Amino acid sequence: MLDSLLTPSIATATPDAPVLYTPSLTQYTRRKTIPVTIGNVPMGSDYPIRVQSMTTIDTMDTAGSVEQTIRMIEAGCEYVRITAPSVKEAQNLENIRKELRARGYTTPLIADIHFTPNAAELAARIVEKVRINPGNYADRKRFEFIEYTDATYAAELDRIREKFLPLVRICKEYGTAMRIGTNHGSLSDRILSRYGDTPVGMVESALEFLRICEDENYYNIVLSMKSSNPQVMVQAYRLLVQRLDEEGLKPYPLHLGVTEAGEAEDGRIKSALGIGTLLEDGIGDTVRVSLTEEPEREAPVAKALIDRYTSRVSQDPSTGVRPIPPVTTYPINPFQYARRITHDVANFGGQHVPRVIADFSHTPVQEHDVLHPIGHFYLPVPDKWRMNDLGADYVYTGSRPAGFMLPNGLKEIQDYTIWQSAGDLLNIVPLLTVAQYQAARQGSGPLHNRLNIVRLTLAELSPSLLAQLRDDKTVVLLIHTDNTQAMPELRRLFVELMNQGITVPVVIERGYADVAEENVPLYAATDVGGLLIDGLGDGLMLSVAAQPEADTLKRLNGLAFGILQAARTRITKTEYISCPSCGRTLFDLQETTAMIRQRTDHLKGVKIGIMGCIVNGPGEMADADYGYVGIGRDKIALYRGQQVIKKSVPADRAVDELIELIREDSRWIEPEKVETF
Repeated sequence: MLDSLLTPSIATATPDAPVLYTPSLTQYTRRKTIPVTIGNVPMGSDYPIRVQSMTTIDTMDTAGSVEQTIRMIEAGCEYVRITAPSVKEAQNLENIRKELRARGYTTPLIADIHFTPNAAELAARIVEKVRINPGNYADRKRFEFIEYTDATYAAELDRIREKFLPLVRICKEYGTAMRIGTNHGSLSDRILSRYGDTPVGMVESALEFLRICEDENYYNIVLSMKSSNPQVMVQAYRLLVQRLDEEGLKPYPLHLGVTEAGEAEDGRIKSALGIGTLLEDGIGDTVRVSLTEEPEREAPVAKALIDRYTSRVSQDPSTGVRPIPPVTTYPINPFQYARRITHDVANFGGQHVPRVIADFSHTPVQEHDVLHPIGHFYLPVPDKWRMNDLGADYVYTGSRPAGFMLPNGLKEIQDYTIWQSAGDLLNIVPLLTVAQYQAARQGSGPLHNRLNIVRLTLAELSPSLLAQLRDDKTVVLLIHTDNTQAMPELRRLFVELMNQGITVPVVIERGYADVAEENVPLYAATDVGGLLIDGLGDGLMLSVAAQPEADTLKRLNGLAFGILQAARTRITKTEYISCPSCGRTLFDLQETTAMIRQRTDHLKGVKIGIMGCIVNGPGEMADADYGYVGIGRDKIALYRGQQVIKKSVPADRAVDELIELIREDSRWIEPEKVETF
């Protein structure tokens, strides 16, 4: 039925929204790149998507660095990055490399460079690849706005060229690869002054250095556009791909990563949301998942993300991959966020935050405590319900209605045939198939006067259904698919609704019955988060097993809210922007992050950056409200935004001082103790 909707009026791509960042929006096709030689493990579209991570040991600790590198390699790392903040660390890379080679490990090593060109020039003679950050390789960040004329800006580019050319020539002579790695939080004052704190600025920061390389006929280059905000990260990579094409530059391989992603499930969700969204569109040639955990724990997560695409083809029904009609008019600006325009239906759509529906269709709702996993708690004394910040908005009970009156703030969804006998039409709404909805519209049965949820697949779209949706202000669509290419198929459905002028709210439904438990957050963050990043979706419903345990229901509910938070579409908890640690880190990052989280995780909507050193300090915290930054052994600097407020705070007092800073801004609230049974 869908093919009949593709009328000539939408058969031509719009000139203001060219889709150059991906070969196809509906068929998985890996972006073609040039090959890059990195030791004995080349990179590019002719090779598998590679896995890498970064050591956290002091680079001067040769034995510790070697042992940790070996653990990382055995966990699946194909490249290992090691920080070289000064010449002495760069020199010690030779000792680390020699010991690894003597023990039979030939994995390429990458030197991570920030402020020190002389360290980069030395490291390029020793290891297989150097990573430089264009935001601070030739600049010092002072957070100053500078007015530039074209002449003074050109003079700055000449200065950068003079500083950068020696490294380019050394890399070319020694056959060393280079990653030009832009970080959103460490753009230079020069870039910020001209382009702002934007994906455009991130891309231009890298292109300035890339053009110098191409002028020298040096092409052994990888590019990256990292940010702690997945939305910014995705937009920057897309824009980079387009700009490379527009300028006639070579299609360089891309290294993917969400920087400062954090720890545990939140870190995995945020990483998958950014990295997975790009992998879905065939973008990415190497992946690093940045977690505030031991580095050997990063590689399995990266591999799980990559493995989803290793053998994916655009059409193979035996593996659940079905062809999807192509997108001929793309109504979405892929480089700038804008939420899809929808009208209000109850508390869906319009300006409402996306809603969470908990799937209890296989879990009888007969006792009050059944709702604990989805954030609703009954207190016998004083006979009241309480809801936490992760309280679901709706519960889908299917064909088994709840056995008691649900609390205020939680509404029930029943299958249409059951709902017709429901007595409470205020708090209970129906879920209909397309056939049931269309029949009811013809008078075969009743409909709710405010909210009717219609479950829909792409294949069920038809001109008659679209006509009915166009003039019905009571419908919310619940879209789903069993296609392995879930995100592109659901995106195709959204595109058709937008091209047809349908503004009905849409809830995304995804099920993962046959997916390993540890992969569910990664897959869901990709499938749902990839849509939310483009402003698509007014809610979500996640499910797994046919009869989920209470712990599973709790994980799914938390996952739903976690995805919405990572996509910046619904903020329900404190957000931590914590770096993954490296040899520059000046305190135990995992222990400190856990301690700060324990004291502050009730501060809904507050963003706290936790950075191990000044390199990952005020810049890398990007849009954090407060920052906790190591500046010396047992010395912490505390920031409000990107402004340092307290310097050299002893580490044993720093968390208390951080809380006092939050109090000064009237953003501190005392944690509330709630009895849940």
